[in-house]
Amino acid sequence: MRYASITDRLAHLGSGKWTVHIKAREMAAAGIPVIELTIGEPDILPDEALFEEATRAMRAGRIRYSNGRGEPGIVAALTEKYRQRRPDVSEQNVLCFPGTQTALFAVMLGLVETGDAVLAGDPLYATYEGVIAATGARMVPVPLRAEKGFHLQAEDLEKAITPDSRVLLLNTPHNPTGATLTADEIAAIGEVCIKHDLWIVCDEVYEKLIFDGTFASPFDQPALADRTIVVSSISKSHAAPGFRSGWAIGPEEFCTRLLAVSETMLFGGQPFIADMTAMAISGDFDTAERMRENYLRRAKLILDHLSGHGVLKPMMPEAGMFLLVDVSATGLDGASFAEQLLEEKHVAVMPGASFGDQATNFIRLSLTVADETLCEATDRIAAFADSLGKGEGNRKWA
Repeated sequence: MRYASITDRLAHLGSGKWTVHIKAREMAAAGIPVIELTIGEPDILPDEALFEEATRAMRAGRIRYSNGRGEPGIVAALTEKYRQRRPDVSEQNVLCFPGTQTALFAVMLGLVETGDAVLAGDPLYATYEGVIAATGARMVPVPLRAEKGFHLQAEDLEKAITPDSRVLLLNTPHNPTGATLTADEIAAIGEVCIKHDLWIVCDEVYEKLIFDGTFASPFDQPALADRTIVVSSISKSHAAPGFRSGWAIGPEEFCTRLLAVSETMLFGGQPFIADMTAMAISGDFDTAERMRENYLRRAKLILDHLSGHGVLKPMMPEAGMFLLVDVSATGLDGASFAEQLLEEKHVAVMPGASFGDQATNFIRLSLTVADETLCEATDRIAAFADSLGKGEGNRKWA
């Protein structure tokens, strides 16, 4: 039988990046006590008021068909949210989707196709390559260098641009590194995008989880307003990934054109989830603040615990719910380290290679487990590194 070419383009970009995570789940199901530090799933629940609102809306009959742009309540809430950042935003700049991933897929489908190129920082979130490949476009990685704190450099972007480049896929705060771009860095990157007439698609899902400093976005810079599209959701800000509620905010003409694509894919989301999301966006909840405090404390905990270890080099993130550790001095790359760590110490971490070539020598640890569990996991990771014969064995636990 014959298949569409998209199945070939995505054949190697699916669950293969999550092999360690999948194996860890299988081990856990078999009764093996595994400490899971793989995926970014908040370890607290959404505010109780959001559950109550979703339940109220369902019982009130908010379970019928919606429309392609989004329910009036959520569209109004998103308009107000982004109008606080840029006064010219209207409801015509808003499109609602079930999660950031779907929003990103639709946005890319509306911007590029076979023969086009999309620039993306390397390391990058594991699904980006698949989202780009699904359109028929090719991904051009731009190195995010560890010595620069994994911040995208305008000169590196310029070097990577080719005649077929159409889009820069930006992610700030960044997954997996936690790097958070400043307004000045974005302005420099924006100048390159203007020069080469590139769209900027900015994934801002970690906006509320910055540890120190101020959030900056190309969306907020007037010179970049007509070429910037933001995708985001309540998954990280309100600890609600399973509700699948996200959006895209962009120029009116773009949203008008993409509306037909959205309607073809989905023809609307769930009204009761839209009502809950409108409450989340408009309300004053401390969910993000509590998560931010937890993740910052846990990141510092890892750094304190590994500060005396000779071969493991953790990198302090600036935001988000992950921390990268350079394991190259152990003699293993990130993939081999993660695979053997799971087998021998029953700790599951993500291999850096799942996020791109620049992270090959790293592992990514999730900060979404209890402090004592994280300490135990860090202890096992250090012990495993020592067992490789290259550790100095002089760590001092806090």
